[in-house]
Amino acid sequence: MNTPAAAAPKPLKGWRVLVPRGGPWGDSVAAALRAQGATPVIAPLINFAPSEDATDLESALRDLASGAFDWVTLTSSTTVDVLHAYRAVIPPTTRVAAVGETTAAALGAVGYRVDLVPDDDNSAAGMAAQLIALEPKPMRVLTLRSELAKPVLTRLLVEAGHDVRSVVAYRTVGVPVTEKVATDVRSGRINAILVTSGSVAEQVHEQFPEIPAGTVIAAIGPRTAKDARRAGLGVSVIAKEQTVAGLIAAVAQFPLPHAIDEFAPPTGSFPRIQG
Repeated sequence: MNTPAAAAPKPLKGWRVLVPRGGPWGDSVAAALRAQGATPVIAPLINFAPSEDATDLESALRDLASGAFDWVTLTSSTTVDVLHAYRAVIPPTTRVAAVGETTAAALGAVGYRVDLVPDDDNSAAGMAAQLIALEPKPMRVLTLRSELAKPVLTRLLVEAGHDVRSVVAYRTVGVPVTEKVATDVRSGRINAILVTSGSVAEQVHEQFPEIPAGTVIAAIGPRTAKDARRAGLGVSVIAKEQTVAGLIAAVAQFPLPHAIDEFAPPTGSFPRIQG
């Protein structure tokens, strides 16, 4: 007689985790959290608004579709949202470079391929260094960035002799959460908050001024953690791998806050990482 296989462990059973982005990426993260036993709470904290020069962006995307570029670079998942909203076409002849696994995952979630993610330094400077090493001959590059981002990637590629077209793709704007989500965070009913970018960190700090000490604040990588601290947000843990799986695993290191004492309010005490 066959013995039924034991159910897979669900390390986040009972957890309520705030997912700070919506769309296909948010849905994929929510599915991954459910697989680990958690209840995801999708509450988009940021969105994009058109850049001041939408005509320039639209022209660049037409040129992209026509195969005018050897590479297109994306430094945030919000840029992916812009591409998806414009139904942008990336031809097979144009390779795609993404800074960070969050951006790469966002590209995959909406059906775009990814040809390059920096191996070590997941920053604009790290991407520039890797692209320059891969492409010693001059190439045509489209760099898409936010209105506030410094054109570090563009400058480094131009200095290396490449033909770069830098286009502002969007402005980041905050999205107010519902009163219910704000109340759930304040009361500790939300056990963990995922922080995937500096812009998200700023909104977490602004929209949730009273976060219980026991709420786990998980940053997807060192750069995001640094941006979060600069924004005034405490960080409980940094993912060892800058992926959705790594971020979820980082949260799973902690015991469920209100499980420490079922008679205590859900405001357990976990020290924030210092530094």
